[in-house]
Amino acid sequence: MDHRVVLYMKKDQRPDRAALESLVSMLEDPVEDLVRKDAAFRALGLKAADYVGNASAVIDVLDKHIELLQRPVLVRAGRAIIGRPKDRIGEFFA
Repeated sequence: MDHRVVLYMKKDQRPDRAALESLVSMLEDPVEDLVRKDAAFRALGLKAADYVGNASAVIDVLDKHIELLQRPVLVRAGRAIIGRPKDRIGEFFA
């Protein structure tokens, strides 16, 4: 299958705000799931409840802290999902 890998942490491949907005518009998962709630998230003093159902807040945080982007994100034919757990991937591409 043809595919393209985006190395989102590389400056020249980092998604801009418009790309994040497009991704959110295609996402079939809850928008807050795009943000990793890990140690870096907590160290920034962010609160998970601030992102539940709030696409604008998710875009804001990812635009400032792209390292918090959950991965992998799979995009195909105008649809997007978070590829976790891995068993979702096969069904998405079927």
